[in-house]
Amino acid sequence: MFAAAKSIRESLERTRQTLTGKIANLFGQNELTETTFDELEATLIQSDLGAYLADEVIADLERRAEDEGMLRLDMVKSALRKVLRAQLGDGRQLNLNATPTVIALVGVNGSGKTTSAAKLARYFQRQNRSVMLGAADTFRAAAVEQLQVWGERLEIPVIYGQPNADPGAVAHDAVAAAVSRKTEVLIVDTAGRLQTKFNLMEELKKVCGVMSKVLPGAPHEVLLVLDASTGQNALSQAKAFKDAVGVTGVVLSKLDGSAKGGMTFSIKRELGLPICFVGTGEKFEDLAEFDADKFIDGVLE
Repeated sequence: MFAAAKSIRESLERTRQTLTGKIANLFGQNELTETTFDELEATLIQSDLGAYLADEVIADLERRAEDEGMLRLDMVKSALRKVLRAQLGDGRQLNLNATPTVIALVGVNGSGKTTSAAKLARYFQRQNRSVMLGAADTFRAAAVEQLQVWGERLEIPVIYGQPNADPGAVAHDAVAAAVSRKTEVLIVDTAGRLQTKFNLMEELKKVCGVMSKVLPGAPHEVLLVLDASTGQNALSQAKAFKDAVGVTGVVLSKLDGSAKGGMTFSIKRELGLPICFVGTGEKFEDLAEFDADKFIDGVLE
């Protein structure tokens, strides 16, 4: 039923092809030239690192090159690894001290929230934790059905309402059920919404508020699911959700299908949000805890 999980390195194949292939050609010149840093900056921007951040990385590299007397490109590549690693920071493990620990998944339409909910459920299940799913995406019938199917496959209970039911009511019932059954982790899937729609963002605040009334402190984690293929466009999404519902971390979905892994650096720098998980494929097991060193290796190897 379950397959071996994809690694972070495997999921970064497309990003690596875009970035590393061009860097390899550049570094194949062996000696530094007057255009080396300009070409490297263009390569970083093409990998969706973002123009501002790419400029900052190159400025740092140029300072290091002058201070350390770099003459060869292999020295620049080693320095690039250090600079990017410093920009990326570290991931963060979730706070699971509460019972139940309530995790709300938020994000725009099509970001991969429902799939990420099932993957997270499997992740906790493999840790021998009791898990429950809450289907609060009541506006998309397929989301509820999808979560129900995955709940059956994983043998995990799913709390849901009727189509177009009040998502706050579903969230309320899910938290109440998790409390009464002493479930360790409740994952609540919320409806996708554009960050520019004020009324929908206000509704999301209400859903989170309802959960806190049932269980003070809930949701204990609010994870923003970002589609890696959206690149820099994901930043405006993240800012709006962070302001609206106090996002505590990021799940970077669809990393395996994107060549824009460079946007990961911008999430950390621009938003100060830790990346907790990355989606590495389509199977239940294809969710990995974010590891900055493995990520850098996957991009630059």
